[in-house]
Amino acid sequence: MARVLLVVVLAVVSVFLVPAVNGSCDDELPTELAGNYSGMACSPVWNNFVLRYAQDGNNVLRVVLSAMYSSGWVGMGFSRDGLMVGSSAMVGWVGKTGQPHVKQFALNGKTPSLVVADRGFLISNNGDHTVVVKQAKIYLAFQINFPSPLKQQQVLFAFGSAIPVNDRLAEHQDKTSMNFDFTTGGSSSGSSFPEGLKRTHGALNLFAWGVLLPIGAIVARYCRGWDPLWFYLHAGIQFVGFILGLAGVVAGVSLYGKIKADVPAHRGLGIFVLVLGILQILAFFLRPNKDSKYRKYWNWYHHWVGRLVLFLAAVNIVVGINVGRAGNSWKIGYGFNLAILLITIITLEVLVWTKWKNNSNRSTTY
Repeated sequence: MARVLLVVVLAVVSVFLVPAVNGSCDDELPTELAGNYSGMACSPVWNNFVLRYAQDGNNVLRVVLSAMYSSGWVGMGFSRDGLMVGSSAMVGWVGKTGQPHVKQFALNGKTPSLVVADRGFLISNNGDHTVVVKQAKIYLAFQINFPSPLKQQQVLFAFGSAIPVNDRLAEHQDKTSMNFDFTTGGSSSGSSFPEGLKRTHGALNLFAWGVLLPIGAIVARYCRGWDPLWFYLHAGIQFVGFILGLAGVVAGVSLYGKIKADVPAHRGLGIFVLVLGILQILAFFLRPNKDSKYRKYWNWYHHWVGRLVLFLAAVNIVVGINVGRAGNSWKIGYGFNLAILLITIITLEVLVWTKWKNNSNRSTTY
C-alpha cells in the first residue's frame, strides 16, 4: 500500500513540475541586465521562451528574450506578413570561446546563404545589445527604434542547436510565428495561410497523382473483362484525378508565389508531370479507331507515357514530402498507400500471367 501511495504522490508531483520546464516570468533577470532592462512587461510566448519588453516615449523598444540554453542560437524576428522570408531578426549566441554575439540578420530566403548578417530593416544601436547565459538560460537583450509606438506586430521565434560560424546561421530546429500585441501582451497564432496552402497542395496532389490516377490505370490494365464498363471507369477516374491534380498544381504555384521556396527539383518534376498529363488528356480525344493502322502506335504511346507519368508523380510526391518537411505521418501514410498499390499490381499481374499461361497450354494441347 505504501508503494502504491508513493507512486501516486510522485505522479501528482510530476504533473505539477512539468509546467516548470516552460518559461516563467517569476525568474529574475541577471544582474548584468538589471540596469537597462528593468521594469519591463513580461509574457511567456512559446515553449520555454519568455518575452520581456518595454517602449519609451521615443518609440524605442527594449526586449529581453530568454529561453533554456545549452548551445546554438536563439532569435526573434520582426515580419511584415508573418512569413520568415523578407523579415529581419535579432539573433544571439555564445561562441565556442565563450564570447557573446548579437547580430541582426536579413532573412532573404530559407537557405543559409540567403540569411545575411548585419543586414535588415530594423533600426538599432549595436552597443545596446547583449547576451547573457545564467543557470542554463540564455538572455538575448536588444533595443530597436520604431517610427511610431509598436502595437500589433507579427513576430517570429526560433532556435538552433549549432553554434554559428563566421556569422552563418545553421537551420533552425524549431520555429513559430505569432501576432503579438505590445500594448496588452496578448498574442495569437500567426497567419496559417501558407501552412494551410502547403497542406492543400500536398493533399490534393498525393490523392490525385498518388491514389486516383494509379487506380484508374489498374482498372484499364486488369479489368478489361468488364467491357465496356472498364473504359468508362478508367476515363472517369482519370479525368477526376487530373482535375484534382491540376488544382494541386495551382495551389503549388500560389504557394511558391507566397513563400518563394527554393525547390527546383520538385517544381521541375511537377511541371514535367503536368505537361505529360495534359498530353494524355489530349491523346484521349485524338485516339484513332480500333481498326486504324495507327491504333497500335497510339496504344503504345498512351500506355507507356501513362506509366511514366505515374512513376515520376510518385517520385515527386516523395520529393515534395521531404522538401516540405511534412513529417512522419505523411511519409507513413504515402508509404502505406504505395505498398498497397504495389501489392495489388503484383497480385493482379501474377493472376494475368497465370491465366495467359493456362490458356496457352490449352491451345497447345488441342
